[in-house]
Amino acid sequence: MPICERDPWRDQYFDNIPCPENILIPTDDFDSWPWYPKHNWIYDKLRVAQSQGFIAGPHGVTPPAFPVFSKPITNLKGMGVGSRVIASQAEMLACSTPGHFWMPLLEGPHVSTDCAIVGGQVKWLRHATGVPGPEGTFKYWTLHADEMPEVAAYLKTWVSKYMAAYTGMMNFETIGGKIIEAHLRFSDQWCDLNGKGWIEAMVRLYTDGTWAYDEQRRVGYSIPLFARHNSNFSHPPRDLQSRIRAMPQVSSLQITFYDNKDAGLHPMPPGGFRVGIVNAWDLQAGFAAIDELAKAFPTHSLLRA
Repeated sequence: MPICERDPWRDQYFDNIPCPENILIPTDDFDSWPWYPKHNWIYDKLRVAQSQGFIAGPHGVTPPAFPVFSKPITNLKGMGVGSRVIASQAEMLACSTPGHFWMPLLEGPHVSTDCAIVGGQVKWLRHATGVPGPEGTFKYWTLHADEMPEVAAYLKTWVSKYMAAYTGMMNFETIGGKIIEAHLRFSDQWCDLNGKGWIEAMVRLYTDGTWAYDEQRRVGYSIPLFARHNSNFSHPPRDLQSRIRAMPQVSSLQITFYDNKDAGLHPMPPGGFRVGIVNAWDLQAGFAAIDELAKAFPTHSLLRA
């Protein structure tokens, strides 16, 4: 399966999708970096900030004003680990960290946007927003049917200027319509919510360098279930998983951990251990499916909104 998926719980989206063996489609930044050497500069977040005209610099260079936002220049594992707001010069000196940089503290909606790009031109895009939970967790994400015009226009202009020779998928994280991170891949957590035929269209993008997808967009939702850290868990029984997948308006179920791997070895946010994700076409139906999934785990371990 040349769609290269590191998380086996997402293989379900790609198992029966024809893809030539000589075509490699990344779903992870670790693969994107070596496969696209001409374009992997976008993982340098300082360079991305400067491309947008931001005043920014590495730690050790004094910002002209505070507060600023600090984060790693490049970090393919964890991306924003160690990010923080720095409010003063004294705080800047106290927390100076090699490999980190500062940039303006942006305000506004935090949006994740997947783009299909042909020769530096955005041919398709879709936005998702999340409702944050504690310490890096999320209550749920909404995959929007409607385009956000200002975000879309900004990304199209930036891509045409800086990615003119690129064909493939990209994902952008924006705050207030400005790019904070870019990725040479798509979001595989909710790709099923893009609709029937979308994955086949993506494969053609990589095989033929064209984009053709006749879609009818629907709002979708991706809902995680988190548990407290310091516990190990087992996968739910297969019959329970099958019942959840068959529930009305449910698109998919992902059990997002390895059954025989210590929980402490899974990369998870500080606020909780994610045991599963339900993708659904209706939010309340998704919550109902999460309630069913919760029955497979000790109630004292779960974190519920």
